[in-house]
Formats: sequence, structure tokens, C-alpha cells
Amino acid sequence: TQIAFEYGGDIWTVNRSGGQAHRLVTGFDLEGAPYFSPDGSKVAFSGNYNGNVDVYVVSASGGEPKRLTFHPRDDVAVGWTPDGKNVLFRSGRASYSDPDQLYTVPVNGGFPKQLPLDMAEEGSYSPDGSRLAYVPTSQWEPQWQGYRGGQTTPVWIADLATSAITKIPRNNSNDRNPMWLGRTVYFLSDRNGPATLFAYDTASGAVRELLPSRGLDILSASAGPGAIVYTQLGSLHVYDIDAHASREVDISVAADMPQVRPHWINVAPQVQNANISPTGVRAVFEAHGDILTVPSEHGDIRDLTRTSYAAERDPSWSPNGRWIAYFSDASGEYELYIKDQRGLRPARGFKLSNAPSFFYTPVWSPDSKKIAYADKHLNLWYLDIDHPMPIKVDSAPYESFGSTGFNAQWSPDSRWLTYNKQLPNFLNAIFVYSIEDRRPVQITDGMSDSRNPAFDRDGKYLYFLASTNSGLTTNGLDMQGDERPTSSNVYAAVLGDETSSPVKPQTGDEPETGDEPVSAASPPPGVTKPAEKTKPQIKIDVNGILQRIIALPVPEGNYISLATGEAGEVYLLEAPLTSVKPEPPPARVVKFDMASRQAAPIDSGVSSFALSANGKKMLVQKGEHWFIESTDSP
Repeated sequence: TQIAFEYGGDIWTVNRSGGQAHRLVTGFDLEGAPYFSPDGSKVAFSGNYNGNVDVYVVSASGGEPKRLTFHPRDDVAVGWTPDGKNVLFRSGRASYSDPDQLYTVPVNGGFPKQLPLDMAEEGSYSPDGSRLAYVPTSQWEPQWQGYRGGQTTPVWIADLATSAITKIPRNNSNDRNPMWLGRTVYFLSDRNGPATLFAYDTASGAVRELLPSRGLDILSASAGPGAIVYTQLGSLHVYDIDAHASREVDISVAADMPQVRPHWINVAPQVQNANISPTGVRAVFEAHGDILTVPSEHGDIRDLTRTSYAAERDPSWSPNGRWIAYFSDASGEYELYIKDQRGLRPARGFKLSNAPSFFYTPVWSPDSKKIAYADKHLNLWYLDIDHPMPIKVDSAPYESFGSTGFNAQWSPDSRWLTYNKQLPNFLNAIFVYSIEDRRPVQITDGMSDSRNPAFDRDGKYLYFLASTNSGLTTNGLDMQGDERPTSSNVYAAVLGDETSSPVKPQTGDEPETGDEPVSAASPPPGVTKPAEKTKPQIKIDVNGILQRIIALPVPEGNYISLATGEAGEVYLLEAPLTSVKPEPPPARVVKFDMASRQAAPIDSGVSSFALSANGKKMLVQKGEHWFIESTDSP
């Protein structure tokens, strides 16, 4: 007569015909769906009362929940035994890897008992309790549409006395939520498209589709007397087994819902992207889908976007300090926006594509007029703010596991872009792109994995990282390369064919004294020629540049990013020389000075860093904390 469901973090019940819902359990960090006992008098569920997920049971009419499990691993309710004396739940308490096992625990208290199944995630008993329809394997991403990899989930039927297994026929589809009624096992499957309801006759072995596979997936289902209730597109539906018909359940929820009222949220643990202002007086963060700026010393935190209905991503501060660029889906699809640093004026939006996509890492040009960015289709673009027509720079052949993207950077005169791009051999090469010619040129040979290019401030050199032992790790999740340590070195490409090497041999000659002869080009004695403050015009002589790439005197290390400060200064983020991990371990910032030819660590315990446009400040992340530090004395 009733349906139990989870909504807004609470458990509710409603009449099978619909109507006003009543809250049964609140105040939980819920895990798993609620399940009525066979006689309908109780509801089993999983919740977090005291910092751990355990199985609870509560009267169907309400009251205080009773805790049934007490193990430190998560215990998630998945059903009942047919006699209603035990709750069926899954747990990894005895597992050394991903798969869970199924257990039963008495409703009146007692120790859990493991079912004789090595791996099991969901289960439903036959009416006599002798067999169990169950899902043996776990799946990391159950909402992956059309997934057909090694984690597809079958439904098997086990004889609990003999451990004999019957496999429901399938062709590598994702089958889940087994429900046993009479001699039929009902389940969800995406074998014909979006997941829908199927039935398996245990006598004949026939499988039939009960509902047409259209629209979005049916996400979960549960069986009761004569019907199956399921969720689709945020609504509850009831499938009548005898009538072979489905109807939507009209539900009304009237409650205070404190989570939808304005309230304070600590968004510090939710920071996903960060950047620093040109002089380092402020930092900008993406947190909880908003863009916020935070002062290093004076002033208040500012929420520039304040859009609870939209997700803002990837903030980047313009070099002139006036604007902050970011991506937002406020219009319904992701677009580029720029907003003044104080957040006083409406943001200006730029449509980037007629086809929906995700966009990443906006990078301002030094003249604050152009923004480079990448999209999900492996393309690199730039946009001129005054003439907002996206210009395609290049495309990568395919995306690799753990790829850091193009790492695009501008030249000091805003006339060139440099970036790394993966080649068909899976290694990255360094490219330069002329804004005037609109032509990309590869400048490294592709025999090493070259990444993180950056122009020197005076425009004479292009620095980058290159590794000659990372080849077996480039694919990721590959058993031959999963635990291989990698290292890299720092290189510089001399851009002009008339420019001397930055690390040419030191001769040790005696310094010369005395006046030079006065020439027509020299000022008269006692007259100082005024210095001309002009921005360097970058010249790149592509011919022969491969012979002008030199290794800098920086010790080999596991360098994971590179940035340039003032002319002749290179900043590196160096991680410990260990095997490949999903998350980089805490690293240290190393500063290399071209004049002294010395590399020295200036900070440690850092997981990421960003350099200000003037090269005098840096934003570093240490754990969940962020710091703005001087590059001279952090």
C-alpha cells in the first residue's frame, strides 16, 4: 500500500496511488535505498548517525531508528530475507580490493552472517529463500552511458546450498537491480539502449523486455506485491505486472527543506581551480561553482558571480588587472565570460561554438586582448576580445589518460602561442603558432615527451620540460607502465638564429678597464644614452631551431610544471621521483636563475602553484590551504 523513497537526503513514504508524502527519517547522510520488510511493518536503510555508514531499521509508521551493524567499513542495506527476520546488506569488511560481499543481520540484534558468495553487490531472494538473484561485480561509474568495458554487471542466480550458478543471458550489457517475484526475476538492463525493465523466467530461461527502451535510463527499481516501482527522470513510476502497464506516481512534498534556504557553506575544500592577480595582491578561486577573489592582506573576499543556478569554471586574471575570464553555463551551454575585477558590472559573454562542448584553461595574452583556451574535442583556440570570432589553432589526435592538455602560453608581445601537443606516438612535442600567419610549427623532434613550454620575459628563449623515460607511462592504466618512475630535464630553445646561447661556456677572462673609442653610434663622454622602454618583438627563426635547443644546468627531476618570472628566471614544480600515482605527491618549487646558473628550492610541501604576471608573487597550494608568497623570500 505504500512506497518508500529517498528525496532531499531524507526518507519519505507515500501511498501507492500517490498524494502527500510523509517524512519517515531525517538527519542522515544516506547511503542506499529504503526497503520495506516483507510484512510492510518496517523499513531498512543505510545511514550515517555517528560518522560511519551502517544498517538501520525503523517502524514504517515512524519512530527512532535501530542500528543493526557496527563495523567501521560501510554497510549498505539491499533487501530482506523472505521471512522478514534478517536484513540483507553489502559490505567490504572482509575484502582486500573493490568487490563487496553480501551479509544478513538479525532485526532483533546479533552478529552478521556472510552469504557463500565471494563477490556480491545487490541481491534478491527467491520466495523460499533457497536461491539468490544477485549482481556479482561492482562498477565505478554506473551512469556511464553505453559502457561495455570490463566492469559491466551481470545478474546471476546462486543456489545457496550448493553454490551452483545460473547466468541470466546477456551480451555484455549492464544488468542490475534484480527483483524476485514468484518464478520471475525482474531486472534493469541497457542491452537494447537506455536501461529499462526486463524479466527472466526461471523455468523456461526466457528473457523479455517489459518496457520500451526510450528516453533516459531507469536508475533504480524495487518490487512489491503485483507491481514494480522505479525511478526515471526524477519521477516515480509503478509498473503493474498483471496489466503490463506503467503510470507515474503524482507526489507532493511539503516540508521546510533547510538545504534550499540561503545558508553559509564552507567552500574551502571545494576549490578546483585557482589563479593569481598580476601583482599578487589577490587570488581568484573557483569554488562551489562560483568565482571568488581573496586578498593577500587588505580587503574582503568577493563572490563575483553569485549564481546558484550556474557553474562557473577556470578563472584567469588579465595581465592589466582589470578583468577575470571564466567559463559558465548560465545561458544553458558553456560560454566564455569576462567580468571586471570588482564585480560591479555585468559580465560580458562570448559564444564559443555552435555545438555544445566543455572548455578549459583560459589564458590571457600579455596585452589583455586575447584569450587562448581548449575544448573537449581536443582543439586549441584563441579569441580576440575586440573581434570575438574563435580562431582554431590546432587539434590533438586523441586524448590520453592523465593528459595535462595543451599547456598553452603567450609570447611577451602577444604575437605567438606556444603549446605542447600529443603526437601519434603518444609523446608530446612543443609547437609555436604565429597569430599573423595562423600556422602551427613543431619545434621538437617528438622523440621525447616535451611539455609545459613558456617564453622568457625578454622573448629570446622558450623553456620547456622534456622526458626520455616516460614513454611506457603515457597511456595510463597500462600494466607495463603503471609503476614506472619518470623524470625530466629543463631545456631552452634559442628562438633567433643570431641570439647567443644563455649558457655558453664561461671563459674566465680578465675584466677589461678603460674607455672605448668614441664612435658615431656612441654618446659623447659624460652623456648617458637614455634607455628605451620598448616591449620585445619576438622573432622565431624556425629553420635550424632543433640545433638551438640546449639543456639547462638544472638537475634531473620529476618536474610536473614550469613557469617563467622575470627575464632569465624559471620556476619549476618538482615532485618526488616515485612511481606514477593518480594524484601527484607534495612537491617543491625550484627557482633557476640564468645569470648565476643555479637552481635552488624556495618552497616545499606544494601540490600546485601559479606565478603572478610580474613574476614577483606566487600562489601555492599546501594541502587544503593556499598562500600568496614572494618569489624572493617565500
